[in-house]
Amino acid sequence: MKLTFTDADHRRMKSLGISADCVLDQIATLRRSEFFVRLRRPCTPLDGIRQFDDEALARFKLLHAGAAREGRFTKFVPASGAATRMFQSILSIYYLPQYLERDELQKRVAQGVLIACDFKHFIDELARFPFTAELARALARDGQSLDGLIREGRFRTLLEYLLTERGLNYRNLPKALLLFHAYPEESRTAFEEQLRESPGYLGADTAAGVHFTVSEEHLEGFLRLELELCQRLAERHGATFQISFSFQKTSTNTIAVNMKGMPFRDRLGRLHFRPAGHGALVENLSELNADLIYIKNVDNVVPDRLKESVHFWKRALGGCLVAIQQAVHSLLRRLAGSDWANAIGEAATFASSELLLDFPAEFANWPEGQKRAFLIDALDRPIRICGVVANAGEPGGAPFWVEDAKGRLTLQIVEKAQVDLSSPQQHALWNSSTHFNPVDIVCGLRNFEGKNFDLKNFVDPGAVIITRKSIEGTDVHAIELPGLWNGGMARWITLFVEVPQFTFNPVKSVFDLLRPEHQPEDDTILRRSC
Repeated sequence: MKLTFTDADHRRMKSLGISADCVLDQIATLRRSEFFVRLRRPCTPLDGIRQFDDEALARFKLLHAGAAREGRFTKFVPASGAATRMFQSILSIYYLPQYLERDELQKRVAQGVLIACDFKHFIDELARFPFTAELARALARDGQSLDGLIREGRFRTLLEYLLTERGLNYRNLPKALLLFHAYPEESRTAFEEQLRESPGYLGADTAAGVHFTVSEEHLEGFLRLELELCQRLAERHGATFQISFSFQKTSTNTIAVNMKGMPFRDRLGRLHFRPAGHGALVENLSELNADLIYIKNVDNVVPDRLKESVHFWKRALGGCLVAIQQAVHSLLRRLAGSDWANAIGEAATFASSELLLDFPAEFANWPEGQKRAFLIDALDRPIRICGVVANAGEPGGAPFWVEDAKGRLTLQIVEKAQVDLSSPQQHALWNSSTHFNPVDIVCGLRNFEGKNFDLKNFVDPGAVIITRKSIEGTDVHAIELPGLWNGGMARWITLFVEVPQFTFNPVKSVFDLLRPEHQPEDDTILRRSC
């Protein structure tokens, strides 16, 4: 069926920066029946995952230090995610006011109702959360007592001050602006902890460059906190920062279609576009024109007492990237020079043994010029070193050997939604994964001539995830673009490195803040502040 768009449709697309051809391509993608990658086998130590020995760690430490002194490193932190999911069970009970009556709550807890049990756990442990002192102050400003509310069972008022504009407004803030850790003199947001850890691996001798992707509605909050923090950190610790922000581009939004594959229109007849996931941030990353970039999730931070261990492994990954990049760029310069014929054998050996690139079976019989062209194409790409940890059941991507349409293997981070779990063989392979990607990545974004790659050229556009949503009571399908570290980096040079589990400390649920890694060593700090 041929699709036509109205003048209003074209105006809507233009306002977003999306072409009609792009929308048609998205609809064609949504009508496809096959979106899955083909897993060949999971990456494991000695088969796709590297493990550093002491000699390698010492060498990478020196390489990292040299690059840091030159100011080559920047950090990129996706920070637009809302805290809604973090407080999911607490929000659920907030919207069921009958559960907030003390007798009803106790009854539901006795019945084992999950959200009721979660809320009781939340109240029982309230003194251990880093935001509780701020909550108590917000209540006190209005003549309320936190202890009194708990004693009297006035839980709805307590939650109003925690979740809504009446108090801390945590249901409407991005996760980055929530208090994560308590110290004797202060509590800190995830945003502040990201800044404080950065000089430890970006370089203490230069202003640490940290870039956050944020939602436009929350930019003002970030800017206020940035001004306060930069002044305080400069005065107390002499630390300086170059902080920048960007928004996910509306031109990366994708259209929704109904179950028949036709564009969904709302009750006013308008096309519906929605943000396409963090894969859209590849454009933000590319536009930084940076050299070496660490990528880290905003919620994966630790208190000061654990930061040095995190710094150690960040430096190791950064030094590994410098070593690989130096070798790749040296080979590319030789392949591009007059003595290229003598570089082919060395380049092929390095690509196969060090980068684990899969070569066509007929490569050995190719003419030298064809080999050269193949090697230049294979090596002249952005590079990423990905830390992976032993799989402890966390949701998210995993390192796999993936087979492409030509039967060649590549190293990829794969999300569960990309796997055909209806296939017993693919399901078994997915379940056999031994490691997990905690988004501990360092990237090299410049080529051997010192120019930045256009990262859009290295995305696998077919590696989308199709999600099912409900809009105005109608089921629709929508596209999530290839994830930034999944299909968004599918055509990069990729190396996986095993890092210790303690480097991964995400806060996906508010209850994660109760883990020992996020608690102060002296828990009386929290109890005194309350």
